[in-house]
Amino acid sequence: MKPDKIISKRKKEHIELCMGNNVNYEKKTSGFEFYEFEHNAITQVNFQQIELSTRFFNKVIGFPFLISCMTGGTSEAEKINEKLAIAANELNIPIGVGSQRPALIDRKNCSTYKVVRKKAGKVPVLGNLGAAQVVRSKNLLSDIKFLIDLIEADAMVIHINPLQELLQPEGEPNFKGLLKSIDKIAPKIGVPLILKEVGSGISKSAARRLLNVGVKGIDVAGAGGTSWGAIELIRSNEKNEFFSEWGLSTSYCVRTVAELKTEYKFMLIASGGLKDGINIAKALALGADLTASARPLLKEVMTNDIRGVIELLSSWFETVKKIMYLTGCDNIKKFSKIGLKRKEVFV
Repeated sequence: MKPDKIISKRKKEHIELCMGNNVNYEKKTSGFEFYEFEHNAITQVNFQQIELSTRFFNKVIGFPFLISCMTGGTSEAEKINEKLAIAANELNIPIGVGSQRPALIDRKNCSTYKVVRKKAGKVPVLGNLGAAQVVRSKNLLSDIKFLIDLIEADAMVIHINPLQELLQPEGEPNFKGLLKSIDKIAPKIGVPLILKEVGSGISKSAARRLLNVGVKGIDVAGAGGTSWGAIELIRSNEKNEFFSEWGLSTSYCVRTVAELKTEYKFMLIASGGLKDGINIAKALALGADLTASARPLLKEVMTNDIRGVIELLSSWFETVKKIMYLTGCDNIKKFSKIGLKRKEVFV
């Protein structure tokens, strides 16, 4: 089977599996349930004047959230991406495309990505390439620039997924030279470079090494939501609880990586198990600049179409506004500095 056919088949399988309920972490959680907000009984905030807008690098966006990278390279993906892009445009939030690797293999796949920019209007769009492809590319800089131009990307995301590559039947578990490659291209691609895990988390030490080679954004994508280990084990007809539960909880990653803000200027994105406005609010209070989600929105768009996605995200951030009011914050900048309390301090 040709490489593009293999990838297309895998992407279809990923979409189908993500629509089920057996690909979540079973025991490990995102960790947000262990934190609580400190109630401000004398809040002096006018609820109607709370401001959710923030910045995605040099662009103002409606609220601190991005529709995370999902899929590409198949006809199903094109339809999904088109609908999600329309929702992103209406909400004025960033959107990421799925892996653009198929576009490098066969130009006929380009339409599944171009549709995102076409429908997203002027909102930020994020490109996407896997770490395994980064280290194997013989023309990395030109490849990255091609992918950026393809969607007029405002940022480029490199996905680091060692667990997935290790367990995937067609996997390429070889990231040797990744940091060196990033160091070479980061100052030359013309847009900010973001490094993102896919569900196992990025530690403080790993984040520091990435920031030292020119990365401008870290998406921790921690454990607690979709387990790509579980997905690949299902595809291989295997079961391994140890590896399906592998990873660092999202709250731990956000809290510890946020400590690096005293040394580096970068955008911290929280994703991994963010399934409602409460988790989003807690991630922001722990130091995230932006939050993100993928699978809940994939399920929503396939079940309730564009309007379902818009209504779901609007309801999540209505909850965030209520929490901001009860903690005395009228904008996101203030809210990101309030911190959280471990629940045991209240008992």
